Amino acid sequence: MGSKNLTGITEFLLLGLSDDPELLTLLLGLFLSMYLVTVLGNLLIILAVSSDPHLHTPMYFFLSVLSLADIGFTSTTVPKMILDNQTHSRVISYAGCLSQMSICIVFGCMDSILLTAMAYDRFVAICYPLHYPVIMNPRLCGLLVLASFFISLLDSQLHSLMAVQLTFFIDVELPNFFCGPSQPFNIACFKIPTSAILMYFTGAIFGGVPVSGILLSYYKIVSSILRVPSAGGKSKAFSTCSSHLLVVCLFYGSGFGVYLSSDASRAHRKLAVASLMYTVVTPMLNPFIYSLRNRDLMGALQRLLRRASKSQCLCHLSQRAG
Repeated sequence: MGSKNLTGITEFLLLGLSDDPELLTLLLGLFLSMYLVTVLGNLLIILAVSSDPHLHTPMYFFLSVLSLADIGFTSTTVPKMILDNQTHSRVISYAGCLSQMSICIVFGCMDSILLTAMAYDRFVAICYPLHYPVIMNPRLCGLLVLASFFISLLDSQLHSLMAVQLTFFIDVELPNFFCGPSQPFNIACFKIPTSAILMYFTGAIFGGVPVSGILLSYYKIVSSILRVPSAGGKSKAFSTCSSHLLVVCLFYGSGFGVYLSSDASRAHRKLAVASLMYTVVTPMLNPFIYSLRNRDLMGALQRLLRRASKSQCLCHLSQRAG
């Protein structure tokens, strides 16, 4: 089989989740429902945090930005997947593949760095509660969010520069339903050694550093909680970070599952299902995890919905009066 440089490749074929037409129809409705729930849930989190003064704290500020990143992350992959199932076409152009890969990296890396910032926020709140307002000031929070965006953009550009140097076989099939960060590298028939080294180096930096930061923060948090004398104090301290810890486990657990199975090109269904977990399921569950386990956020959401209901009633009354 011959090979072509990436510049000669015009399109890729996404293998997707299934070839069964009946199952594709079921998946279409399922993915559309999950996407709408994800967007609506994360939008409610953003509106609740922005509209309630009681939630204008660093933790909820990071949560609202995380929700925005989750919307962008899901919107990069799911609408294309729904369109492919509807049109029965799994072809994606070369430019579209690189664009999708780059945007996925931006939002995925932002998620990772924001989760690290939230872990640091919980570390300061539990270990240094008296200095918390001084340390976690609005300027630092804004800088952390800006840093997460520019670092994610840098990671995306590095991956794109490495991807354009790859060489592929003529028949290019991606064993997934979207162009993930590692997909072009796994199917390339020739890799420039420096690009491979740079890919592993950037993966270790942009992936390993956030994970190390989260582990270090929680090591300090657990050590501090264990020194609390009362059982009630330990339970209260742990409850402040339990939601974040659950989201971290979901995000990194599903993400590592993708990369551990990414080299197994024969088991592409397994890879697609693992990718579905961290691109669709995790962003959908995040609003439920934070809202159901947080009384302040739950109260803000209820007040937001009541205000929306009242404004709708007033609008109807004004229309009838007119």
